[in-house]
Amino acid sequence: MMPKLDIVSIKVMVKPSSPTPNHLRDFKISLLDEMAPPIYIPIILFYSATDINSSFGTHDVETISNKLKVSLSKVLTLYYPLCGRLKCTSPSSVDCNDEGVPYIEYKFPTNLTDILKRPQSQMKELLPFDPYNNVSSSLDHNDDKHKVTMAVQLSEFKCGGIALGVCLSHKVADAEATSSFLNAWAKTAKGLFNQVDPPQMDAELIFPPRGIEWAMTSLMVGGGNEKLVTKCFLFSPTDLSRLRARFGSFNPTRVEAVTALIWKSAIQVAKGSYKASMVCHIVNIRNRMVPPLPKNLFGNLWLYSISELVDLGDGGYGTEELCDLVVMVRNAIREASAGYSDMLLQGDGLDEFDEFFKEARLRVAENLVACCGFSSWTRFGFYEVDFGWGKPIKVRNIICL
Repeated sequence: MMPKLDIVSIKVMVKPSSPTPNHLRDFKISLLDEMAPPIYIPIILFYSATDINSSFGTHDVETISNKLKVSLSKVLTLYYPLCGRLKCTSPSSVDCNDEGVPYIEYKFPTNLTDILKRPQSQMKELLPFDPYNNVSSSLDHNDDKHKVTMAVQLSEFKCGGIALGVCLSHKVADAEATSSFLNAWAKTAKGLFNQVDPPQMDAELIFPPRGIEWAMTSLMVGGGNEKLVTKCFLFSPTDLSRLRARFGSFNPTRVEAVTALIWKSAIQVAKGSYKASMVCHIVNIRNRMVPPLPKNLFGNLWLYSISELVDLGDGGYGTEELCDLVVMVRNAIREASAGYSDMLLQGDGLDEFDEFFKEARLRVAENLVACCGFSSWTRFGFYEVDFGWGKPIKVRNIICL
């Protein structure tokens, strides 16, 4: 645990610079939003004191904080669901009541370089609350913590570096939408609000809500008290090139190659304990549908791709080579893009989609299948978020599912 040296300012509610129009006050979430987990997307952006001084001309955190709050207030007029509240009685909508975004500041008695050496799982102090257990959060005492759609924490370190921690409800946005919002906020901070591409807030017209109560991540998230371990493996550009060369003319993407490598290792571990293994990959469907969905379409626009099963039973099975596994990964991603999304677009497609996932969830729950889950954030543009004092030197998300 990192000690928090001082609370610089008690929680402030940043509200939009102009009120949300009455006809936008009831924001309907889409079917895919309903299927998203009831957690928050955590993202931490780190900025060095050197970059702040050279780009911004000062490392005065009060000046930086004021700039963040003013620009946040302005950009919230476009991203109005983020300053509203999720309706507990009607989980398919957000009350865009302009109550505001909780904004907190902290000082830490350590240097940024020391923070970056910590495992990701030990960085929750840099977020406004625990994104996976917000019920126990001390962010608010009047139960609003259950309903806020976004919260922000600005952390200052002894060296002058800063971290911007954001928790954004997964019920209203995915990683792509989160990145788009952060970059829009950053542009606004640099005085480029007129260059911000306004988000499209009508995903519910494409995927109408159905009032469902199960989340796609239930395929992967266990309900027990398992001990979880977080580890970080770094692949250099040279390592990635060498790995991809092992697939010959198949030419996999970096994500496909690393997925196959990790899956092969997981298969070796799973033998004797499970009957089969499969891979689940989160797929951003915005540019994979026909025709493609707008890149600035706000909300959850992702699906799980599920691979074929690799048999781990008796008889020497589970010996697939890397090339076999990478083909299975690619086929699963393509099938999710072309098949599952089409199911959901059809009027009665949800039942077929639900039935498909129900069997997979059952096998995982009964410990018959070892499911390896993957998600890639490499193309989401988090490293481009420049508020006027340079791009982040490091971006972290806290994964503990």
